[in-house]
Amino acid sequence: MNQPTFKQLRLISLMLFSMFFGAGNLIFPPLVGKLAGTNTFITMLFFAVTAVILPVLGTYAVSKSEGLMNLASRVHPVFAFAFTIIIFMSIGPFLGIPRAGSLPYEMVIAPYISNQIPHWVALLSYTLVFFFIAYWLCLTPSKIVHRFGQFLTPSLLILLVLLFVGSFFKPLGSYQAPTSEYLTSPMLKGIIDGYQTMDAVAALNFGVVIGTTIRSFSFNTNKQIQSITLKAGVVAGSILFAIYIMLAHLGASSASMFPDAKNGAVILSSVSIYIFGKSGAWLLALIFSLACLTTCVGLLTSISQYFYTLTNKGTYKSWLTLWTLISMALANFGLSHILQYSVPVLVGIYPAAITLILLAQFDKFNQNKTLYRWTVLTSVLFGLIDTVCALVPSLNPLFAWLPLFEIQCAWMLPTVIVFVVTYALTYQSNKA
Repeated sequence: MNQPTFKQLRLISLMLFSMFFGAGNLIFPPLVGKLAGTNTFITMLFFAVTAVILPVLGTYAVSKSEGLMNLASRVHPVFAFAFTIIIFMSIGPFLGIPRAGSLPYEMVIAPYISNQIPHWVALLSYTLVFFFIAYWLCLTPSKIVHRFGQFLTPSLLILLVLLFVGSFFKPLGSYQAPTSEYLTSPMLKGIIDGYQTMDAVAALNFGVVIGTTIRSFSFNTNKQIQSITLKAGVVAGSILFAIYIMLAHLGASSASMFPDAKNGAVILSSVSIYIFGKSGAWLLALIFSLACLTTCVGLLTSISQYFYTLTNKGTYKSWLTLWTLISMALANFGLSHILQYSVPVLVGIYPAAITLILLAQFDKFNQNKTLYRWTVLTSVLFGLIDTVCALVPSLNPLFAWLPLFEIQCAWMLPTVIVFVVTYALTYQSNKA
């Protein structure tokens, strides 16, 4: 089997990293570092389980199954169709892409816009430029890997490393004592924090793009695509983890200096300005914009390719134009409105995504549709409970008795129980 060259693997790995690494990935680690203090490293180690390993396995699961539709079909064809559409639409033009387009503006640009300029005018101007660049990059999917690997991703990494290295030339402070759960259970808290990045859902989208990219290098067999996807995932995951550690360090070491910083964006803004002065604000704006742009391009490309293949109508360009315009329009409703409905929806679909990813790693489960069906449907049912309670908080007392309900993970234990029971019953049945 032909192996990719070092350059090919580097380009694919950097592309995968940049699609995973959005603004949310920038915001979480600094806040985790601030709250975890001296327990930062152990917390981030377990943060990587759900924020690095799970997304990498998600991309590999799609590759291994030759597409998300094939993977989800192990549950039921109707479920596969509905779940795939929901995944692409939610993480794409209805939630993920508009959030990526508006978040850099809201976090690091809006605070410096003159009061004389109406908010909607400034936001519209920013999103027009942002989505025009994203659209242009998506027009030729075959060139995305080179544009990411040779310019966009290296630029993003250089800016992030520059911020990290700057903290040593202008020290921030020492790590503080851990707070609340980070003191008593840093490992569990790290897993939950990584879970909240929701990157495993995005991984199910990106599998399409990675497969197309690998084929562009003339690797066409399923074995080749799976092997290269796994290797690129390991490299991309390693870079992700290194960047997460850097960002967590910035949050942990700046805790005493900026005790009132409420979120990761404020922490990074404060640190950037402290180290680089006024130019630090522009540095952070570039970091946020690049991080969101690369994620946005990956999502737009994947959903446009998917609907073009699904419907066999129109062209890739026409689907790309449609989703770009819809995403830009929704981005102009503002970040707060997007977040109001995005979090409950993502909480609802994430359990099924994780369950499918984990089941797909074991070939001996592939033909056991009963196991897939009952395990995944259990995760869907309890995921819906988390979603409904997130939308209607008054219902929380009805389900508060469920284990892990308070951290929106009520689906975990029932799903594990159903998996074990179903596997035991089907194993005994097959044995007989």
